[in-house]
Amino acid sequence: MLVSVGQFRPGGDPPANLAVMRELAAEASSQGSELIVFPEESMFSIGAVEGPLREAVEAGWTSFVQQLSFIAAEHNLGIVAGGYEPSGEERPFNTLVLIDATGRIVDTYRKLHLYDAFSYSESTRIKPGDGGITVAEIGDVRVGLMTCYDIRFPEQARALADAGADLLCVPASWFKGDYKIEHWETLLKARAIENTLWVAAAGTSSSHTIGHSAILDPMGIAQAHLEDEERGVVTTEVSRRRVDDVREFLPVLRNRRFGRNNTIVDSH
Repeated sequence: MLVSVGQFRPGGDPPANLAVMRELAAEASSQGSELIVFPEESMFSIGAVEGPLREAVEAGWTSFVQQLSFIAAEHNLGIVAGGYEPSGEERPFNTLVLIDATGRIVDTYRKLHLYDAFSYSESTRIKPGDGGITVAEIGDVRVGLMTCYDIRFPEQARALADAGADLLCVPASWFKGDYKIEHWETLLKARAIENTLWVAAAGTSSSHTIGHSAILDPMGIAQAHLEDEERGVVTTEVSRRRVDDVREFLPVLRNRRFGRNNTIVDSH
């Protein structure tokens, strides 16, 4: 299956962001892509929203998801994208939606690990996810969903691998700062290598975020990537067969001695 990542700079207006996403989806579709991964905050950048956040979320979420469904059906490709979902409280969820090529909503994932680090406190405005991990099938590939800061927590990626994921989709809005690009690239490689699966990471590219979207194979090798371009799409072939082949000669999941409850198990 051909998979794309779409990188752009979301503003505070969902219709304007959707217009850019439609253009990037059309470009991916023209390359034969069957799935495109868009960044975290594709619905809108929280820092660019005018007025109360709760009102913006409640006014925008349903329409955003509906328009993504239209884009998916129009261009016959699946979509992963991030937005803000009403929670019934002041703090919304930071949510990914997975849509198939018919426009059907396959599943959603609410960000588990909120970015309370590097002097930032996402949890003051956003409610942590309450639904656990998400793995769903798109075409011939089982997709696991993670959001940005989640990538720093190897146990989540391992749980997705244990649940059968062949591909980790990682929408992000990765802040700039000392060593932040190095951290991002290292973590993406580590999650691919230690779980012997594909990683497709889509980042926002702006004055305060790094971009650097990429698709890595199960050996941790970037097969396609962007740098800090404000807008772009890259595409590569992602296959379950590649996962199976790597796991045949590098069976780290089969060789491990720690069980799911951190108990030592017999590997033979």
